[in-house]
Amino acid sequence: MNETIICAVGNVATQPVYRELATGPSARFRLAVTARYLDRGKNEWTDGHTNFFTVWANRQLATNAAGSLNVGDPVVVQGRLKVRSDVREGQNWTSADIDATAIGHDLARGTSAFRRTPRPEVGAAAAPAQPEPDWETPPAEADAQQAQEPVSVT
Repeated sequence: MNETIICAVGNVATQPVYRELATGPSARFRLAVTARYLDRGKNEWTDGHTNFFTVWANRQLATNAAGSLNVGDPVVVQGRLKVRSDVREGQNWTSADIDATAIGHDLARGTSAFRRTPRPEVGAAAAPAQPEPDWETPPAEADAQQAQEPVSVT
């Protein structure tokens, strides 16, 4: 099946709405994407047309999006584009939805603190916690001693 996968960069326009459904968690919010261009006559950046998308997230992505996103946050959304046409009260309506596969803050416009979501414990069969690796670099003295030791090549 052919699908249109897009990556949209914009701002969260509405607070995410979180729902627990029979199929699992679901969240939706509106994404505003505004094109910017350099107006050479005025020699300044100008806002162009704004497109609005309804972003849908499911399962763990929905839970994390609802807990992490607020109105105005700059985000990057990747997912499947779904465009629908409808007739309501005699008028033609077109809506563009993104079925999100990934959502993240746009770090080109700010900072974010990532917190991994804990995995649920699965009974007593859960694996013991692994110790954190020691990523520290050895002291300079140890490096100097290693550099002085002869290396044999066979």
